[in-house]
Amino acid sequence: MTKILTKHFDEPKLHELETYKRLGGYEGLKKALTMAPADVTAEVVKSNLRGLGGAGFPVGGKWGTVPPLDKVPGPRYVVVNADESEPGCFKDRVLLTRAPHQMIEGLLIAAHAIGAKETFIFVRGEYQDQYDIIEKAIAEAEDAGYTKHAKIMLMRGAGAYISGLDTALLETMEGKKAWPRQPPPFPTVVGLMGKPTVVNNVETLSMLPFILREGGDAFAKIGSPKNGGTVVFSISGHVANPGIYEVPMGTKLRDVLALAGGVRAGHTLKCVIPGGTSMPPLLEKDLDLALDFDAIRAAGTFLGAGGMIVLDETADAVAVAHNIERFLAHESCGQCTPCREGAFWNEEILERLLDGQGTPEDLPNITRIGENITGKVICALGDTVGVVARNYLSKFPDDFKKRIPS
Repeated sequence: MTKILTKHFDEPKLHELETYKRLGGYEGLKKALTMAPADVTAEVVKSNLRGLGGAGFPVGGKWGTVPPLDKVPGPRYVVVNADESEPGCFKDRVLLTRAPHQMIEGLLIAAHAIGAKETFIFVRGEYQDQYDIIEKAIAEAEDAGYTKHAKIMLMRGAGAYISGLDTALLETMEGKKAWPRQPPPFPTVVGLMGKPTVVNNVETLSMLPFILREGGDAFAKIGSPKNGGTVVFSISGHVANPGIYEVPMGTKLRDVLALAGGVRAGHTLKCVIPGGTSMPPLLEKDLDLALDFDAIRAAGTFLGAGGMIVLDETADAVAVAHNIERFLAHESCGQCTPCREGAFWNEEILERLLDGQGTPEDLPNITRIGENITGKVICALGDTVGVVARNYLSKFPDDFKKRIPS
């Protein structure tokens, strides 16, 4: 299968500038700097690159909403969201460790495209090794003269899951409580310090060197319609070979699982969480589903950030839902009452079921609580609180019913 981001992972010194340059590194940036910013954006539009941090919004379209300098003069920023904290997701950690210059080159291309003179890389607080690797790579890029048009600043998060959301991340960067903002306006119009800001994740920006070097059409041809290029999955759970696997957009779920060795020996598939624990699970009947943003959404779930968790028949849906809801309750920022209170009640009900103290009213209450949360909160974390438990209840009702004493 075609690989873009992990193609040279067999190179032991890929994280060093000289190795990266030998393999074509920074050629995309050199080409971009000879182009008008609008032409760089047009090439990204042509590529059908989607935001790989979860939302799947067309990247070129997002950049296109940044007001032009002649209409809104003054600074604008590009921010790398490297606050990878969705349970089940670890591909950005690997990309930052193995190929930091790939992301840095992409960041500098994006800066040129929107006219940003200052950029930021916001790294998850727990990623100390990755922080050190990026810091060294930035110094190498600066010494080589690649950052003359845009300065790069490195920032570290403090372990808040909610900071993975773009507007909460911007609030954190400004020294405020990590409370998501209610759009509009969107960050591309009013972002960091009130200025136009593009926020893209590590994987998304890492795709840009290929797009500029090889062309948007070449990238688009690799994927599926309206979903260009490849996607990297971090696969964990009940599989033979956990790890990260890069495949073209639109690859069937069955084929992705096969790359990871399939379900562990002697067991059968129960479900697959496709993009991190916030995503509703897929079942065995979905194995021939094409994994791109549009097809997977039509199937009732999301590609998310590509954190694929595989569960076999030994997994209890009640325990899984409780584990996820407990995490979300702990990480809720508390801004929205439905999320703050609903997450607590979901956790309490699921804990009661696990303890054998469930009542017949608990199951309809899970559905009712979920319906009272989803769509009534500011951010996706709140929506997830309302979706997770009732999704597992609807797909695995027997696991829940057997928890209620007769």
